Amino acid sequence: MPVLNERDYLRRAVESVLAQELDVPSELVLALAPSTDGTDELAAELAAADDRIVLVRNPAAHIPVGLNIAIRAGSHPTIVRVDAHSELEPAYTRRAMETLDRVGAANVGGVMRADGRSPFQRAVARAYNSPMGLGGGAYHGGTREGEAESAYLGVMRRAVLDEVGLFDETVRRGEDWELNLRIRRAGYRVWFDPSLSVTYWPRESWPRLARQFFATGRWRGELVRRYGRGNSLRFFAPPLLVLAIAAAVIVGVLQLTGIAAGGWGLAASVVYLPLIAYVVLVVATALGRGGGTGWRDRLWTAAVLPTMHLAWGSGFVVGVVRGAHDTVDTSRLRDRNTPLP
Repeated sequence: MPVLNERDYLRRAVESVLAQELDVPSELVLALAPSTDGTDELAAELAAADDRIVLVRNPAAHIPVGLNIAIRAGSHPTIVRVDAHSELEPAYTRRAMETLDRVGAANVGGVMRADGRSPFQRAVARAYNSPMGLGGGAYHGGTREGEAESAYLGVMRRAVLDEVGLFDETVRRGEDWELNLRIRRAGYRVWFDPSLSVTYWPRESWPRLARQFFATGRWRGELVRRYGRGNSLRFFAPPLLVLAIAAAVIVGVLQLTGIAAGGWGLAASVVYLPLIAYVVLVVATALGRGGGTGWRDRLWTAAVLPTMHLAWGSGFVVGVVRGAHDTVDTSRLRDRNTPLP
């Protein structure tokens, strides 16, 4: 479990891991980045109360670096990736290990079930759980078991990780997707099992959500530069939305200034159609079952969806054009483009 500034979530995340229904030896390795909110002190308190908890340092603070440090510190043949913003069901690990053996997979993941504590966080959770929100990936609500492109978190065979080279420490976001791509290219299975469920707590504020999605989108753009067609087509929807908005703005200016007039101006109006369709989809989602209960919930849902799509899509465009470079997710920090305090 890589950890950075997670005091509000760490205890419950750790308790859910320690409560796993297992009949084999286990340990929980926390890779501690330099936190500023008392997370390290809480981690030390938890470790003092249970000798299954192992603390290691992740001075670079990057997630893939912390994951690799924790994996190398571990001593068991099965690696369970967990997140400080998530909580596992008690039977999660046992069922995942059974599925690993049953289907001969190298990595098994389940459903990410987002949840929230505040009205805004619950709106983000509804967006995560909706096909409209994150593009309909299997682990965002799929019900059919089978081979998958990637896995949320993941329960993995250590021998396969050693073979393919652990997480790529040059990839700051999307590191799980990149690892699973190498696993699949090495001839192994990545498997989705909808009977596995993990509760995930998304970002709690609008600026943090936008920063998270911009960084993630920029790294997806970088991964497109690196791997091209290895990326699913669904990743291209948000950047196409951003480009459609840019085209609509340009056409609108040309029409208002009279440069695009007559038949040409009318023909150019076709650029507005995708935006109209998008607005209709957002409104339909907000008013539907996935929009929540009450008008406030529905307004939050209608606001959160474009925030996620436009931040991610803008980051993607920048990432494709310029690369990701040292971009990191600062959504758990203040306003710096560095994970270090």
